[in-house]
Amino acid sequence: MDPATPYCGPAPGPATLMIAWNLDPTLLAILALAGGVGFAALRQVPGRRGAFGLGMGALVLAFVSPLCALTVALFSARAVHHLVLIGLAAPALALAFPMRRVPLKAAWASLAAALLAWHIPAIYTAAWDSALIYWLMQGALLIPAWAFWSAVFTRSDAVLAPFSHAALIAGLAGLMGFLGAVLTFAPRPLYPEHLAGTDAFGLSLLGDQQLSGLIMWIPGMLPFALMAALTLLKGWRQVQREGTV
Repeated sequence: MDPATPYCGPAPGPATLMIAWNLDPTLLAILALAGGVGFAALRQVPGRRGAFGLGMGALVLAFVSPLCALTVALFSARAVHHLVLIGLAAPALALAFPMRRVPLKAAWASLAAALLAWHIPAIYTAAWDSALIYWLMQGALLIPAWAFWSAVFTRSDAVLAPFSHAALIAGLAGLMGFLGAVLTFAPRPLYPEHLAGTDAFGLSLLGDQQLSGLIMWIPGMLPFALMAALTLLKGWRQVQREGTV
């Protein structure tokens, strides 16, 4: 691929979006191999196979479907892409194939650092210009998110574990809200790479960036806040069962 062209290809317009699938043979082969091996490994556990199917479907949505190309046109689509990875693919894969003995706080810190790094304009440009850096940055999101959700979903006998999990999930929601606020209220565009794409969709660069901020702020932040609340409720019920209150 031309190094000047982002990994997902040239920015599509509204008329060509639905045919802008990423048919990179290497990617398709890796996904097919991973899917075959994963489903075979889980043939005796249908519940986890369902979670694995959801996770693989989310990866196809992120990297094969027209959403991949749309991230080249619109920065707001990049926000959706990140939410698909960390809020859908990663937890589904964690349910199917949980990572063992994960240091929860380290996974959280790595995920938070990756999210922040994606929004630094110089790093964003580097990922735009290099397929290698693009995939390193995608891995920097997906792998720590997979590890983080694995640790959150792992059953623990520690009475206070759900409370620490809830605090870290809430911290993730807070980070989403912070990034959303920065993108929404920034006085100027930060990602000029999307100029041609936003024009095609009738948006300004700044308007697209503000839309991205709203996506991070509302649909991005709220599911994590809800998960934190549910985890906190689980912890409270566990405390009550233990008779410690």
